[in-house]
Amino acid sequence: MGSLLLALIYVCFISLGLPDSLLGSAWPVLHQEISVPVFFAGIISATICAGTILSSLFSDRLLRRFGAGKVTAVSIAMTAFGLFGFSGSNQFWMLMLWAIPYGLGAGGVDAILNNYVALHYKAQHMSWLHCMWGVGASISPYIMSFSLVQLESWNYGYLIVAIIQAVLSAMIFLSIPLWKKGTKNGESAQEEGLPAALSFREIFAIKGALPCFLTFFCYCSLELTTSLWASSYLVAKWSFSPEAAAGFASMFYIGVTFGRFVNGFFAMKLGDHFLIRAGSALIAVGIGLLFVPVSSVFALVGFVVIGLGCAPIYPCIIHMTPDVFGKDKSQAMIGIQMAFAYTGFLIMPPLFGVIADYITISLLPVFQLVLWVGLLLMHERVVRKADRQ
Repeated sequence: MGSLLLALIYVCFISLGLPDSLLGSAWPVLHQEISVPVFFAGIISATICAGTILSSLFSDRLLRRFGAGKVTAVSIAMTAFGLFGFSGSNQFWMLMLWAIPYGLGAGGVDAILNNYVALHYKAQHMSWLHCMWGVGASISPYIMSFSLVQLESWNYGYLIVAIIQAVLSAMIFLSIPLWKKGTKNGESAQEEGLPAALSFREIFAIKGALPCFLTFFCYCSLELTTSLWASSYLVAKWSFSPEAAAGFASMFYIGVTFGRFVNGFFAMKLGDHFLIRAGSALIAVGIGLLFVPVSSVFALVGFVVIGLGCAPIYPCIIHMTPDVFGKDKSQAMIGIQMAFAYTGFLIMPPLFGVIADYITISLLPVFQLVLWVGLLLMHERVVRKADRQ
């Protein structure tokens, strides 16, 4: 039964990545159809992020009241509901409306599943599960491309993914008895008599909590800034064509996905802190290659190396949380980690966009280096907290 549930969670992680690339893939056609400026995509994305942050913050309370299986099933259903809404929208305000349940559902799935796997499965599964997210994020542009070319409408792309999510939600509802593994007699955490959910003040008062959250903030900011601006950097700095730059920039996520697959094997033998340090060292090498001025080849290799370095960091931070802060506090900690992650997504890539617009996009490796230093320093503070236990 444990293996069956694990397989289902793998599918959940693929589905978690599926919607993430839809908006960007559809937007060149979508924004013209609904007659809005290109930058309005950022408003929709920010609304989704806001919902994700909100649901992440309250994931601990939801888990303790209803249990992991029910919260996951309902969250995926909310995501499906939002995507169905997107598929039937023909005005900007409608997209904004449906972005709310979409964001709320995505945050719940992310926080609950990450904590469940951190508590009940070995480190290699965390890496492989996040590799599955990369698979989902890689598949969705092809779904949207099929919809645009063969079905002649972006709406069907959202509809296809919504149907997949709805079917998955039904499967999760049917599998709720399997999720009893993490509780006594299948009861929710509240029914077990565990302590009440921690308040935000109590969470931030935990020794080492803030450095852990800032580690996540710096890492996620670095990852999304790199992914968002790699193509523009190659065009502006090295005079690539937009089409070639887009293809080469995708190698960053290929590095992340492949790296997480390989990292799963290393995780069997090596600890989370070691792998985070090793990943950080690779990121430093990759950023260093971007500074080399003699050939664009160094930049291309640099983005792949940064992707490989990023691979272990997200899953290892999540997996180490129950060990460092205690299993009883892990959901509260991971919920806030997710909130900091999406706050980083929301703030730092647009901030670099302002820098690129008003100064120069050539400062990308400098911006990455600042985030890398923050990541390294904050993680070392968490390590010192763990060593003192």
